[in-house]
Amino acid sequence: MSKQDRNAVRWRTSSYSNAQGTQCVEVAPLGSTVLARDSTDPAGPVLGFSRAEWGVFLDEVKRGVLDH
Repeated sequence: MSKQDRNAVRWRTSSYSNAQGTQCVEVAPLGSTVLARDSTDPAGPVLGFSRAEWGVFLDEVKRGVLDH
């Protein structure tokens, strides 16, 4: 994703991110895709999920399936 594309997307910080800003996830809807990135590294990698995949991911996070 180019720098111009990153700036055109409307990112929001997840409500699950911590208040200290050390574990922040930002998400942005883009058509039929949901983008996610680390807010502490906005120039870093961006993950893209279909809306269905994002829904499954959120469900698993809420149920603790991904806790280790």
